[in-house]
Amino acid sequence: MTDAPRIEVHEGPDDLATAVAGELLTRIADAQAGGRVPQIALTGGTIAVRIHEEVARLSPESGVDWGAVEIWFGDERFVAADSEDRNAGQARAAFLDEVGATRVHEMASTADAADPDAGALAYAAEVREHGAGQFDIMMLGVGPDGHIASLFPGFPQLDVEDAIAVGVTDSPKPPPERISLTFAALRRSTSVWFLVSGDGKADAVAQALGGADLHDIPAAGVQGLEETIWFLDHASASKL
Repeated sequence: MTDAPRIEVHEGPDDLATAVAGELLTRIADAQAGGRVPQIALTGGTIAVRIHEEVARLSPESGVDWGAVEIWFGDERFVAADSEDRNAGQARAAFLDEVGATRVHEMASTADAADPDAGALAYAAEVREHGAGQFDIMMLGVGPDGHIASLFPGFPQLDVEDAIAVGVTDSPKPPPERISLTFAALRRSTSVWFLVSGDGKADAVAQALGGADLHDIPAAGVQGLEETIWFLDHASASKL
């Protein structure tokens, strides 16, 4: 049983991004100093891009060897490899290429798999081959509807317990085709970090932390094996 989630409230999105980036770099550096190869899962979204840009800015002084970090994604848009919608492309542009990350495990694009389900199976195989049995840090954004990764309220993927990843074909948020880690995979994380900014997310944050059913607010369905942190700004925390 993990402890109650830790809630950090920052002034605004810029302060939030700087705090998360600093914490991430410290955790990775500490793990590497202990002789471990950290397994880190990234998320997409506006606040994630700000965080990634801060990681790039702060990395030179951090002592982190990005060539010795396994990078994963909680979900991906099943679109063309060069689409601006891809979380991996956004992360590469914001920081991965700049810091020299080489162990980047992208989910399939339309060039790699016939459909989202095939892409999900391929990603599950990748996790089994290169993963460590669990993620060190799982970063998750939260939608206004409470969705995390590409697990949406009321969708059948919420109840998949026997797979690492699943395909999504009718996402309520465009683009409609996606690949997502399952709850079963997300929960195999030492530390889960929710990254949330803006008053449009305040209801979802309050419901998730208030114990909502995961079928209504999927963000309520994930906690870390050892630690869960909600990184919020004042706007997203305004209904707590």
